[in-house]
Amino acid sequence: MPAIEQPDKLNNEAIHLASDGHFNEAIACYKRALTIDQNNYLLWFNMGVTYRDMGNLKSALDCLARAYAIAPHNDDVAETYAQIALTAKHFNLVQEICEEELDYNPLDTHLWNLLGVKCFQTEDYESAAEFFEQAVYINPYYEDALFNLKDTYNVLGNAAGEAECLKKLQELNIK
Repeated sequence: MPAIEQPDKLNNEAIHLASDGHFNEAIACYKRALTIDQNNYLLWFNMGVTYRDMGNLKSALDCLARAYAIAPHNDDVAETYAQIALTAKHFNLVQEICEEELDYNPLDTHLWNLLGVKCFQTEDYESAAEFFEQAVYINPYYEDALFNLKDTYNVLGNAAGEAECLKKLQELNIK
């Protein structure tokens, strides 16, 4: 009698295949697992990450949208979904995901930073600075947000703010 396939085992196999660069085989494993458990957000999430790693942003976004619909307040799902949307330059989607999740968890520094990056890329530098400042206010040791804030202050001509960010970044790198 053949063994019954289990979604968690297929998920683990797919992760292993993807980590070895066998993306198509990994996607096939995820699809098999999803025929057994189509409401497993982790399968959709991992398949989306695999599609992203393959460079297929459209399929990655489709999978992350499914994962997000199943598990909307999962930090990893929300942040990855927003990050892939940002990479694909779907700026309205980035805004929507971040705002919805920040209503749920206002202390998520990664989402504040992602909103800042979105605003920076769309040349809304004042808003970008506010979002980066919020991320740094919550976590003064968040290097990415400090670096992004430093660059934003540079674009805005805020030399004092840029110098303060540079000072904090240098302090972090010494420790």
